[in-house]
Amino acid sequence: MPLLKEDYRKQEKIDGLFYDMSTPHYQHGIVSGNICCLIKAGLKNTSFLTFMRNLEFRYHPKENDDYVTPDVMLVCDRKHLKGGSYSGVPRLIVETLSPSTAFRDKTTKKDIYEKAGVEEYWIVSPKGESMEIYYLQDDAYVLTHSYILQDDPEENDYNADTVIALRSFPEIRMKLYELFEGVNV
Repeated sequence: MPLLKEDYRKQEKIDGLFYDMSTPHYQHGIVSGNICCLIKAGLKNTSFLTFMRNLEFRYHPKENDDYVTPDVMLVCDRKHLKGGSYSGVPRLIVETLSPSTAFRDKTTKKDIYEKAGVEEYWIVSPKGESMEIYYLQDDAYVLTHSYILQDDPEENDYNADTVIALRSFPEIRMKLYELFEGVNV
């Protein structure tokens, strides 16, 4: 039997309810791909894995079968990988905003990651060329860095060369402009 277009639809299950994931705009894919590649390039430990929108995160597997599918996820404990899902605690999750999912990424999913104990959470906007970095402190996320790319060196607020490093892996470093490279070409 041929597969229908509906068979390719990705969903997330939050609090027992299914949510359709949007079909991302090409800019979404560029930004997520850039981040994934930059993290992989900086990883010294080859047992750590970076996934891009292809692995479900089962955020409380002992309670139910809810899951989300982050745009980028860095996992360090392979024993929690099973099939197409991960039930451990990722070290980093990145959500790249889409118009249809931005609210959920900034509220519901942020709360999920916070409660699950994800140490670092990035929210990145391709259209706004901006990002927010949250660190887990005392079981709550604290907005620690917020950037809007200014890549004109003649402007006072030029910040394209700002170095961003992962909190748990300071050797993984990237420049702000690298996250958005190729978005507006």
